[in-house]
Order: sequence, then structure tokens, then C-alpha cells
Amino acid sequence: MMAVGVTDFGGPEALQLLDLPIPEVGPGEIRVRVSAATVNAIDSLIRRGLAVAPTAQPPHVPGMDAVGVVDRIGEGADTDLRVGDRVIAIVVPSGTHGAYAQYVTVPAASVVRAPAGTTDAQAASLPMNGLTARLALDTLALAPGHAIAVTGAAGAVGGYAVQLAKADGLHVVADAGPHDETLVKELGADIILPRGPEYAQQVRAHLPEGVDGLVDAASLGEITTPAVRDRGTVVSLRGLEAIHERGIVTKPIVVFGYAQERAKLDRLRQQTEDGQLALRVAQVLPAEQAEQAHQLLDAGGIRGRLVLEF
Repeated sequence: MMAVGVTDFGGPEALQLLDLPIPEVGPGEIRVRVSAATVNAIDSLIRRGLAVAPTAQPPHVPGMDAVGVVDRIGEGADTDLRVGDRVIAIVVPSGTHGAYAQYVTVPAASVVRAPAGTTDAQAASLPMNGLTARLALDTLALAPGHAIAVTGAAGAVGGYAVQLAKADGLHVVADAGPHDETLVKELGADIILPRGPEYAQQVRAHLPEGVDGLVDAASLGEITTPAVRDRGTVVSLRGLEAIHERGIVTKPIVVFGYAQERAKLDRLRQQTEDGQLALRVAQVLPAEQAEQAHQLLDAGGIRGRLVLEF
């Protein structure tokens, strides 16, 4: 099968087309014939060797999001899916096991039906970023009516966090640059404040006691904590757990822990079909142009996801 990966770490030019064996299907697994795979920030880290196990041997195939059709179902797989069903899957990449490939095997709990009425590119953008946002909100565990702040609200994880928080009945305070304000408003934010170092102070101007929790999707770090009430929680996509002054706790999350949360992934599918989640695609490129996709990713400023087509 054709795959895209690296044998030597480096920039976008390190990506190359690979000819790899079609993966076998083990007990409890499902093999997906991939039609589209999303390009995410972690893919760039894998390409550069910054998110690869020290003992892992090349080639390394990135990719955590896939859409396609069920090609084969392993013995004993707990699923109601059938061969030929159109599905989305979250993939935990390791070695040659990644979504940038014509076929990928995943645990049955990592794959659900694709949202009806979506393109393959749109559907591929949902699993990893949607589950990351879901994990962030589950970590905060706020009841309806509470206030949450989201940084990086125009980005993939931040955008899903805003939409899911609204679906959970939360009051959302988001950040946005001038060119992103309309987008973030459409995502459902109740209050939109300018991006930058004064964000936390501006949150306090609107909510003097602070928000109950904060999702730091932009990885701004400690400058966000003044926005949070005493003994509140900050969820970080990067960094270490920490306790700050006023009893504020920073909790880091890693989406790998939700990679087999089938019910949560299927709930995201349902919310997409119900119109609660907007799937944003920036550009679709053939898999052979993965280098160009990573150049765009590394340049930053992308709104929506870059998607590779197989």
C-alpha cells in the first residue's frame, strides 16, 4: 500500500511516499481503507522526531485522523459495523502505524460511523481534535450555567471546545484576533475578547470573580491563570500539572487516553449531524502533496484543517 512518512527526521521535505505492507487485522481490530487523513500539529512533531519513542525504528508514518470504509473486521471485535460502512477513526501513531496510509488498523473502540451529510475531508477533521476538546471539558467537569474561558478559539481544538461547551450549557468567553471575531461568534462564544497578554484582565473586567475553568488551547501558559476564579482549573494541551496561587490547578491532557472512548466519538458524530458542531476544512491536497501540506501547517495561521486525500 502507499503511505506517507519519514525515514529521516526533518522539515516538510523529509516526507516521502512509502510502499508498505497492508497491515494485518488482529483480534478486536478493524481495518479501514483510508480515503482522507487530517494533518495536525502532532504530525509535524512526529516528522521532526519530537513525538517518537526513542526505541522506534523508521519509517515513521504520522496521522491521527482517518475517514474511509471498513475493509475487514477482526475476530471478536465488539462492533455493529459491517464491511463497506463509511467510518471515522482516531489513530494512535507508532512506527508505520499512522493514518497517512491507504489502510490502517485500529481497535474496534476507535472507529464509528462517519457523520451523515459530510464530505470525507470534513469527517476526517473530527476525531482527534473533537475528542481533545471533549476530554478538556470532561476534565473541567463544569455544570451547566458555569463560565468557561477558551484561548485559541479560532483553532481546531479551541473551536470545538467553544461549540461543545455551548452544547453543555456553559457560558463561554473566547479570544479572537480581529479577522477571527466573526468566526468565533458563529461558533457560539458569548463574549469575544481580543487575543494577547491582556486577555485574562479583560476576562475579569466582564466576570469580576473569574471564570470557573479555562481551556488553554493556544498554550499561553501562566498568563491565563488570572482569568480563573480561586480554586478553579486550567486545562493545558501542553505542560505539566501545577498548583498556582489561589489554589488554581493546571491539568494537562493527552488525547491518547480517549482513543478508545467509542461512545464519546459517536456522540461527536451525532452532534455533527444535529448541527451542534461545524467541521472546518482549510484545504484538501492529494497525499502525494504531503510536503506542501506540512509547509502550510508549519507556516501557521490555518483556520480549519488541512486534509490529505488517498
